[in-house]
Amino acid sequence: MDMPVIKALTDALGADAVISREDLAQRAVGYWNPNPTTARALVRPKTTEQVSQVLTICQQHQQPVITQGGNTGCVQGSEANPEEIILSLERMKSIEDIDVTGGTATVQAGITLEEVHNRMAQAGLLFPLDLGARGTCTIGGNVATNAGGINVLRYGMMRNLVLGLEAVLSDGTIVSSMNHMLKNNAGFDLKQLMIGTEGTLGVVTRVVLKLFPQPLSCHTALVAMDSFDNVVSLLTTLQRDLAGTLSAYEVMWQNYFYAVTGEGGHRAPMDREYPYYVVLECEGADPQADGERFERVLEKAFEDSVIVDAVIPKSETERRAIWDIRENFEPLLETQPAYVYDVSLPIRNMHDYIEQVTAGVERRWPGGRCYVLGHIADGNLHLFVKPGEQGDFHYQSDEEVYEPLTQYAGSVSAEHGIGKEKKQWLQHSRTAVEIELMKSLKNL
Repeated sequence: MDMPVIKALTDALGADAVISREDLAQRAVGYWNPNPTTARALVRPKTTEQVSQVLTICQQHQQPVITQGGNTGCVQGSEANPEEIILSLERMKSIEDIDVTGGTATVQAGITLEEVHNRMAQAGLLFPLDLGARGTCTIGGNVATNAGGINVLRYGMMRNLVLGLEAVLSDGTIVSSMNHMLKNNAGFDLKQLMIGTEGTLGVVTRVVLKLFPQPLSCHTALVAMDSFDNVVSLLTTLQRDLAGTLSAYEVMWQNYFYAVTGEGGHRAPMDREYPYYVVLECEGADPQADGERFERVLEKAFEDSVIVDAVIPKSETERRAIWDIRENFEPLLETQPAYVYDVSLPIRNMHDYIEQVTAGVERRWPGGRCYVLGHIADGNLHLFVKPGEQGDFHYQSDEEVYEPLTQYAGSVSAEHGIGKEKKQWLQHSRTAVEIELMKSLKNL
């Protein structure tokens, strides 16, 4: 703690705002890495102005900084090395304003997504971004990674849900673009420079969120299908016939559903041998009419043999149990190594792509498996590759997942970001010109 940069930070923010290297060893690196944190120090500012002070001091001392939110990212984007200082937003978690009439909320970047959900619901409003890490991930992290999740097909990515934001550049300059309007064409939309850039251009500190009325109805079902063509057919039918109320369409391949249910996993509400399972949900404003329409559409799909089995939860507990099958994949991670992927490609190419990846994994490792689920409607698939052998096979696994993706002009990152883990694969999804332009923006 006697290093000049640490002393300057302590003098500026107070001793309680700076956690030493030794004390950091009590913290895990993150959700995916239980090893002790090894950064030079962790700094916890309370305001945008204090974030500015931190970055000004660190630039003066040529001190590299890594920003952390909820630390649930999947691509090592918030992992620090021993020579870096962590800038944590954990003490910036206030809701500053809720405008019910305008449908906006102004929040600090360190607040968790779940807290935003709860506070907005109390005001009769909905912030629709939702993902499995909701209890830990933060709004700042959601902005920095342009988070997606389960409601993208209806409400869009985080980029669509941010009206304004405040950020601090690496030299401490505060850029405040706290717009509250849907329409504002007064020059460049500077907030979009920060969304999805993973902290490489600045640190997001405050955000103006776009809100919606709280739905009055919610209807959920778990359905099984015997072909991917039927998975696509049902999606098209629901988007057409549910009057715009479809908010989630989550597909699970049979091996994923089988792996996370049964003994030691979740209770399976139906047979575990169907080729495909879908969790679908619609939200609306007329409980009776919405419910009748929901059941009518599913009954027609069943009569047409698009659906071969279905379960409709009768309580919130049953609904949550169905969603846990989709969101809680802990049973898959009990044996290691397991490599997690997040790709996107056109829906029409998904079946062939998964067939190629699965064949490649099984060819490389006779006992290997590729487990698949995805949001589908927004082009997003999540894969878990398990070689079935002990060792470090991450690069070989990356090859099996990313190489077939190029022929479909897919993306190596649908929603998780690039971080450190995917930097070497970025060229598979972006041209050399695009990457140079990103570097130029960073240098600017």
